Parts: sequence; structure tokens; C-alpha cells
Amino acid sequence: MSLRIYNTLSRALEPLLPLESGHVRMYVCGMTIYDLCHIGHARMAMAFDVVQRWLKCSGYRVTYVRNITDIDDKIIKRALERGISIRALTDEMIAVMHEDVGKLGIEPPTLEPRATQYVAPMLELIRKLQDKGLAYQAEGGDVNYAVRKFPGYGKLSGKSLDDLRSGERVAVQADKQDPLDFVLWKAAKDSEPEDAKWDCQALGYPYLKGRPGWHIECSAMSCQTLGERFDIHGGGVDLQFPHHENEIAQTEGVTGRPMASVWMHNAMVQLDSEKMSKSLGNFFTIREVLAKYDAETVRFFLLRTHYRTALNYSDVHLDDARHSLKRLYTALNLVAPTALAVDWTDPFAARFKAAMDEDFGTPGAVAVLFELATDVNKTRDSRAAGLLKALGACLGLLQDEPRAFLRTGATLDEDAISSLIGARAAAKSARNFAEADRIREQLLKQGIVLKDSVNGTTWEVAS
Repeated sequence: MSLRIYNTLSRALEPLLPLESGHVRMYVCGMTIYDLCHIGHARMAMAFDVVQRWLKCSGYRVTYVRNITDIDDKIIKRALERGISIRALTDEMIAVMHEDVGKLGIEPPTLEPRATQYVAPMLELIRKLQDKGLAYQAEGGDVNYAVRKFPGYGKLSGKSLDDLRSGERVAVQADKQDPLDFVLWKAAKDSEPEDAKWDCQALGYPYLKGRPGWHIECSAMSCQTLGERFDIHGGGVDLQFPHHENEIAQTEGVTGRPMASVWMHNAMVQLDSEKMSKSLGNFFTIREVLAKYDAETVRFFLLRTHYRTALNYSDVHLDDARHSLKRLYTALNLVAPTALAVDWTDPFAARFKAAMDEDFGTPGAVAVLFELATDVNKTRDSRAAGLLKALGACLGLLQDEPRAFLRTGATLDEDAISSLIGARAAAKSARNFAEADRIREQLLKQGIVLKDSVNGTTWEVAS
């Protein structure tokens, strides 16, 4: 079975048919950098990390572009609050983002363009839209997109112009011909800092000094890095409208042909059934979560739910993820895995592939990992353990040394634990079983589980 992806545009599962044989080009809308990234941002990055990993496991060459928005109202406001330049703020936040998502095993994209690096291409797109009659310059200097002049507007979100207009409660602004129109270029305000203003005339364009609107950024960056048409465009479902709808209007308004073959959208992380977001103030940063849980547990928590299904965040769910992941590592700890390449005709591997080939079905793939772990527990087969590790690698899991993972979170250092294990062994040799039991209980109270076997005593952190 070939890889099928749910296309938001067609609202159907479709086979992946790259425009260039063997090469998948993917653009994903990344983060707006003004603060620490939260677990909702991690969910988006994780979803498309899994996508690019599986494409590579399937033999494709992947060019993965994930942009950074490094200029907008929130960034300007935060820089002014902190009394630093916009570039100083965004450089700092980008470095922090790289550190945080890197800890989760999220691989860097092939390219990571910043919006501020592509202002000239944005202005060129705006000029072409104006030449085609799809954009106009308002009296105040803003340049707006004329939504009603683009016939396909609403095809991604399924929203009609009449529905959008009937829901519009705001009167037409002085600088807009229609409430549905959106800004392409924002004329600068006197109150804005100079590093938030671009001199259009110096760049060869007849617009007032200012900065780009949010939507034009991605149209310009995707065209510049991947071409006017590419295979996959992704992002959070909250971007489906209006951001991605507006991207289509901008790019296709210029090119006259489809922008992306497939549109993918991951569902949101929820807290108490409400979307997690900075604007609502109901979010946990990646750093806050990693202060309580190891990175691989967080990764497993994020990917064991299908990317199009809303994910409920709670300590209970993360504790369960930790317990489940320990079951897999316990199997790998039984026997040294044989390093091997995946044979996709193997029954376990074939079921794993079938799950992933059906719209990156991580829940089904994870279920196969547990089936394989059960087999390892029964057979002690090193090749089965090797296959478990190799399949886990396709999801960015199970690459740690098993004993190290099982001991993650210990409240005592290894020397202290080894000393107590030695004291317990001496007590058992002296037939002082009460003292041996006391030491076991002492360790258990500190989260350390002892396991006795003919080869000696080992330990791990309690679930």
C-alpha cells in the first residue's frame, strides 16, 4: 500500500504523488518568536518531525522548510517592554527555541528562513498582486488584498464569502474597501521603533516605509525556498483560516496554479477542553514540562496520539506515557539488540509500515511496538529486540541505553544506590532478612525498585 495523507483541501485521504519523483518538498508554518515555546508549539513541531522522519524511512529525499516569524506586533511590543532591539529579542528566543525542541529529539528542518530575510521578495509579490488588480494601496499607506477579486477564496476552509460577510460585525475600516480584505504591507506608525520599518523605495518599490503583514511572509518564503508549487504545506489547524487561506489567495493569485498538492493540519493541545495558547494564558512551556518529565516521555506523549486528534494535556497522561515507555525499554533491557536494517516484509515491520502509511498513523505504529516488546519478553530474541529499536528509530524513540532510561529520575545517585544494594546483599548473606527487607523498602520509598536475579540485583526507577 502506498503512503496516503489526509488532504485538508480535498477533505479526503490521497496517495502521496511528489511533483519530483523520489523528492518531497514540504513547507510548515513555524513559530512567532517573542517568548518561550509552549507544549502546543511542540505538538506542531513533533507532528511534522514524524512526517519527515517517515518520509525518509520510506526512501524519499525530503526538503523540509519551517519558517520563523521574527517581526510582528507582539515581537515589537515585547522588545519595547524589555528595552532591547527586535533582533536581540528574536535571536535570543530562536536560540531558546532550538534548545527546547532539540531536547525533544525534533530534528532541525532543512531550511529555516526568517521573515526579515525575505522582505524584498514579499514586496515583489505585493507589486505583482497590485498589477493583477488583487491588491490596492489605501489612503493611509497600507496595501491590502482585495479578497472578493480572488474567485477561489474559501476553498481550504470551506467558508463562503457570503458566510464570512454575514459574520462580520465590524464596519468597513477607512483603509479597507471591504471588511474581508487583509493587509499585505503595513505603513509604519510614528510610535514604532526604527528597526520595525523597511524603506520600500530604497528597495525599489513605491510604498511607504513599513513592514510586511503576517500572511505575505509565508507566500514569499515558500516560493523562494521550494518554488511556486510544492508537495506538502503544513501547520496547526488554527492556521487553516485565515492564514493558510490567505496564503493560497496571495500565491495562487500571482501564479494562477495550485500552491501545494497536500495541505496538512495538526490538532491542538487542550487543557480542560480548551485550546492551549499564550493569548488565553493556559499554557505550559516546554521548559516547564521538561522540568518534571524526561524528554523522551514527553515525545512519546505527543506522538502516541494521531496528529489530527486533539491532545489533552495532564500530569496523569504524562505519567501514563512514562509507564508505557518503560515497558518498551524493559524489553530492550532483557537482551542486547542486534543492530539491523528493517526488513519491511517481517510481519511486525509490515504492520508498522501499514499504520504509518495510512496518514502517519502513530497510534497503530506504537501498538506494533508493544506487540514486538511482548515477543521480546517471551523469546529473548536479540533480533526481535533489534527490530524493536529500529522501528522505534522511525519515530525518534528507544534510542537511549535501556538501563539509563529506566534509571532516569532517580532521587539518589548511583553510588548511594550501589552502597545500599551492597549492604542489603551483606544482610542477606548474614541471614538478616529483616534488615535486607528494610533496605529494599527504604529504596522503594525513594522511588528505586530492586530486581533480583541469578545474575545479581539491578534497579530502576518506579513507574
